[in-house]
Amino acid sequence: MTRYLCAGFCMLLLFAGCSPKKSVSSAESSSCTEKKSERIILGFSQIGAESAWRAYNTRSIQQAAEREGVQLLFSNAEQKQENQIKALRTFIAYRVDVIAFVPIVQDGWDNVLREARDAAIPVIVCDRKIHTSEPDLYAGYIGTDSEEEGRRAARFLMRKYQGAAGPLNIIEIRGTDGSSASDGRIRGFHELLDADERFSFVYSESGDFLPSRGKEIAQGILQENGGAFCIGGRNIDIIFSTNDGMTLGMLSVLKEHGIRTGSGSTITVVSVDAQQEAIDSLKAGEINCVIECNPELGGQIIGLVKKLAAGEPIPRLTHVEETVFSEFDDLDSILPRGY
Repeated sequence: MTRYLCAGFCMLLLFAGCSPKKSVSSAESSSCTEKKSERIILGFSQIGAESAWRAYNTRSIQQAAEREGVQLLFSNAEQKQENQIKALRTFIAYRVDVIAFVPIVQDGWDNVLREARDAAIPVIVCDRKIHTSEPDLYAGYIGTDSEEEGRRAARFLMRKYQGAAGPLNIIEIRGTDGSSASDGRIRGFHELLDADERFSFVYSESGDFLPSRGKEIAQGILQENGGAFCIGGRNIDIIFSTNDGMTLGMLSVLKEHGIRTGSGSTITVVSVDAQQEAIDSLKAGEINCVIECNPELGGQIIGLVKKLAAGEPIPRLTHVEETVFSEFDDLDSILPRGY
């Protein structure tokens, strides 16, 4: 059975004198002298475990690897790019067959990706995109279309406020600045709403995709405005948050202060991810719309890994299927999310 090994353990194996490409499954043997593994070896670097969405995304990849007999070397970067770069270099030294990683930010990957290319190890970029001066540094991208997620959020608001007069004051809670997930969602959101003069952006802040930062942002707004949820005397009509964790953190503070949101209130809430707690809040009328960001990437990632290991090309761009859940839908028909 496949075991999931952290990058730190891989480093120990390297320093202990294990030669590259040997099986490291503890179920088979811990010996450094066993014969070369015949299985595909995938080195995967995850950005962290900051949310239920991310935990599900990780499980999806682990389970798909085990199901398909792919040896998985797993690293949790704990939200630090330097940890990811170290993990990728460990995978290169170990001479894995394929590297896949979820980049915490878009820039700063060229050097380590050149090292992978020089070692003839193909790389898959997952979930978030990167900027690179050399397109051939990675084989392909699989994940969300973050700009379309932002556009879907904007389309919901345009439908909800069809015929309404402005101004409609929006606060936006960004994720990690420099990440394609946050930057893309904000870009897609503005692409449609900036052309509609009724919508006015009165506040923007980064919450780093963390519930705790969502709470801090809400508390800061209330403190700066004498306990009122407004910006410089202007009422807040719309909250757009680029992930559920930040949304739920913010709403918990507003609840504590007796401030209602969602259906039947004057504050519309739009969130992205569609984890179970956000769907529950949608059903409870506290959130108006949730844009799905699909974490179920494992099967498709492993499929691409097997193709690359066989020397076959993969698509340059693969977007996963996603949907929208809103107050306009039959909410009772939404199936359990699993995360």
